[in-house]
Amino acid sequence: MNKKAVSIIVADDHPIMLKGLTEELENAGYTIVATANNGAAAVEMIALHKPKIAMLDIEMPFFNGFEVIKNCSNLELDTKFIVMTYHKEKGFIVQAKKVGTHGYLLKEDNLEEIEACIEAVLFDEFYFSSSFQEDIKHTVDNELRKVALLTPSERTIIRLIAQGKNSAEICETLKVSKRTIEKHRANIIGKLELEPSQDTLTQWANDYKEIIKSL
Repeated sequence: MNKKAVSIIVADDHPIMLKGLTEELENAGYTIVATANNGAAAVEMIALHKPKIAMLDIEMPFFNGFEVIKNCSNLELDTKFIVMTYHKEKGFIVQAKKVGTHGYLLKEDNLEEIEACIEAVLFDEFYFSSSFQEDIKHTVDNELRKVALLTPSERTIIRLIAQGKNSAEICETLKVSKRTIEKHRANIIGKLELEPSQDTLTQWANDYKEIIKSL
């Protein structure tokens, strides 16, 4: 791979992280065409430079990394998006795949891992940090498949469950009967392939809050 031909934009609101990663990539031979310290600037730079790779911190001012990717989705770019974060929660990983992220790295990963990710995404492969166990990769695809089966009403209910509301509170919010809510709960549990109990649905909602926010 001709590293010099790989144009990269790096976005991170932490100056030390931004400087360190930029210098590391430049020293490795990649071409850094721009940097950004917030999500809005990242979108502007990506639209302007159309880099082959955009490396994004998830948590940034104005737009987070996922919102940057969403905002760039209608620009008809060939840019591959890699997010870098400290988050290992499954919900973040599912959300990353849902918005069209190509790579998911942890900020603790070394240059060798970063380069492996860059090479993989350039060949249209989705790349997880090797810090994740193999079963996480299967979990991500499974959860995306199952969530897609939920109806609009079921998605509304799972959002309310994620907010900590019980059945009675959901009934009051949606102005429907408890029987209706319990029927929806049962359908959701079935589609998500969970054990048939209220606690398992609540736990699932807590585990996947990030993807629920996007429903």
